[in-house]
Amino acid sequence: MAFIMLGVSILILLLLITKLKLNTFVALVITAFILALLLGMPPMKIPDAVLGNQGMGNILGSNAVIFIFGGMIGRLVADAGGSYRIAKTLIDWFGLKRLQWAVLLASFIIGISMIFGVGMVLLIPIVFAVAIEAGVPLLSLGISMTAALSSAQGFLPPQPAPTAVASQLHANVGLMLMVGLVVAITTAVVAGPVFTKLAQKYAPDAFQFKPYIEAVGEVQEYDLEKSPSFGLSVLTSVFPLIFMVIATIYKLVVTGSKVPAHPDMAYQIIDFLANPAVAMTISLVFAIFAMGIFQGRDMKTVGASLNEGMMAVAGILLIVGGGGALRGVLVSSGMSNQIASLFQSHGAMSPIMIVIFAWAVASILRIAVGSATVAGITAVGVVNGILASNPHGDMLLVLVALAIGAGSLIASHVNDAGFWIFKEFFDLTVKQTFQIWTVLETVISITGLIVILIFTAIFV
Repeated sequence: MAFIMLGVSILILLLLITKLKLNTFVALVITAFILALLLGMPPMKIPDAVLGNQGMGNILGSNAVIFIFGGMIGRLVADAGGSYRIAKTLIDWFGLKRLQWAVLLASFIIGISMIFGVGMVLLIPIVFAVAIEAGVPLLSLGISMTAALSSAQGFLPPQPAPTAVASQLHANVGLMLMVGLVVAITTAVVAGPVFTKLAQKYAPDAFQFKPYIEAVGEVQEYDLEKSPSFGLSVLTSVFPLIFMVIATIYKLVVTGSKVPAHPDMAYQIIDFLANPAVAMTISLVFAIFAMGIFQGRDMKTVGASLNEGMMAVAGILLIVGGGGALRGVLVSSGMSNQIASLFQSHGAMSPIMIVIFAWAVASILRIAVGSATVAGITAVGVVNGILASNPHGDMLLVLVALAIGAGSLIASHVNDAGFWIFKEFFDLTVKQTFQIWTVLETVISITGLIVILIFTAIFV
């Protein structure tokens, strides 16, 4: 009966978002309350499950600083001309014959610190200008750009969804970052330059050269002589990752990833700096100097960039919180344990089956709800029970988190805002958007799952 109630709640959520056009955050909170009532939870416990330490409060309390500071760093790099410098420099280095790879690499670097929608808005004019100069269709470069941004969003902390999923699963964020880089790079290559060749064969009409696209508008030019250097721009974009990677390697080499009974001062310092919230705070201070004061920008201008970065992330932050509310009900009601019991009835699940299950749950939710973030956060509530009843180490938790990320990207269609953003920016028909965008996201999802399963077979 509980599973029927969950299905009814998902249908209600879908109806609220797609038919009634209700704000996604509001729809998630309303659905969380409805699900709690349908599952027969005591009324006095429902508010805490939805809004308190089990639900929204849990996920926002630990991740709000990471999300907001990440958005601010990305905006500072963009407004100072750093993103433009990264893109132009790599394009000049790679040359006209390898433009797809230049766009892929530039988009991946920028995508590490910038959410998908903002990255699209920022990069599409630059890529469009390059396409015009090279005399090639925008889509021939844009697929690689989109694949890189989407891969970074799906698999790499400090992006909101992977960070939130890792936090809820108590996965090692540094280890997730290291493994996630392998997964994200692989999926970006396969769904970028490789998929572009296939798409040109089965959807040639989408690859038309267009000298002007209304949604792109005029391209903003930056004076490269006054913009930050390439090295400083890249360093600022990836700065949060440095602490996490160093700390993870140190712990793996020195302590075998286990917390020592009596940690020395070096361990304590490294562990402190590797905390995602601490790393993001230090990175933001560095970005303010590197992309602001050091570039001769006054603090009023820097403050405006910080505000814009915060506003860009605010909507996603609320959606993450709404997904946490739904996840809180699943956990507090005991439904995640019921799901675990159902799948444990024939014995403990193998690590590979756990990974596939996590991917499948996130995939179903993604197709039903549309939002990758909501799909990922909600999937955690379903998967938690299975993980609790299976012996596991850090690596399995990381791989499950990445599998959820892969599943949350699959088969984007009309209930996903990304579908319509892609359609407008590349001036495509709905049919062409299905042919390119929906397939592209599915390629990322399935390729990611394959790489994750290989890691599971080897390391777990």
